[in-house]
Amino acid sequence: MNTPVQQIVPEDRALRKPSNKFKFTRSVRVRLTNRLFKYYFLFSILALCFVLGLVIFFIGKTAFLTFGHISLSEFFLSFNWNPEEEHFGAAAFIINTISLTLLTLVMAVPISVGMAVLIAEIAPKWFKNLIRPVLDLLVGIPSIVYGYIGLTVLIPFLRKVSGENLGDGILAAALVLALMVLPTISRISDEAIVSVPKKYREAAYAMGSTRLQVIMRVILPAAGRGIIAAIIMGMTRAIGETMAVVMVIGNTAQLAKSFFSPTSVLTSNIVMQISNVEFDSTWNYALHMMAFLLLVISFILILFIRFLGRKGRNT
Repeated sequence: MNTPVQQIVPEDRALRKPSNKFKFTRSVRVRLTNRLFKYYFLFSILALCFVLGLVIFFIGKTAFLTFGHISLSEFFLSFNWNPEEEHFGAAAFIINTISLTLLTLVMAVPISVGMAVLIAEIAPKWFKNLIRPVLDLLVGIPSIVYGYIGLTVLIPFLRKVSGENLGDGILAAALVLALMVLPTISRISDEAIVSVPKKYREAAYAMGSTRLQVIMRVILPAAGRGIIAAIIMGMTRAIGETMAVVMVIGNTAQLAKSFFSPTSVLTSNIVMQISNVEFDSTWNYALHMMAFLLLVISFILILFIRFLGRKGRNT
């Protein structure tokens, strides 16, 4: 009775055992697939770098033609922007852009970081599960929607509160931008706070610290680099935002003398004038120089974020 069983089992095992030829074919297929994916991803990275390099090259090439017609001091230090009379001073737009960005961050950062602390450390689980998807949804809303809300709701409200004839200006633009960057800063700061090791909290509580002391003296310093990166990401969006700003800032080529005076920034001036100029003109070159400045500022801020991330990993 045992003889048939002893004859069948080895034969069955022999059938199940893969042959050396099958192993070789499978190994070759796996290596070939891995190599194809490696070259595909390498090609994608190189293509992206090539396109980015072309963007920087062509914008920069056209931008620096500006200084063949006007001087550096006139472009960066003059407040007289009157292209019809060959005056191309961009100082007002640069100062307005910096002022708008700083005012936006002053409004958005305390609220954003406070929301991140609330979500990560204080709120119950059901509230976290509710508010995080809402913030993710707010990040993806097109900027023109925020601009339309600012134009139809915010500006009439500012006119009524301030008594000004015109509600558009740098304050309206800053409020709209603060609403736009708030979800971005909140979500990235939330992730940075959540990533703080639990043992830091436990050690602080074991020493008799209150919740407020743990948050202010342990969690926020430990998540500081992530929060700074979140603020810079919000800053890059505030600097480069166009449509929402165009709809509420007033689009007047002058330095902002008050919160309610119509003014203009680099992005709004570019989008309002670029379609009305000849390509081979100093006016067009000056607008390209403004775009190049925005590109350089964004590039520097992104490099700073990368530096913070690398420094954080090293420590």
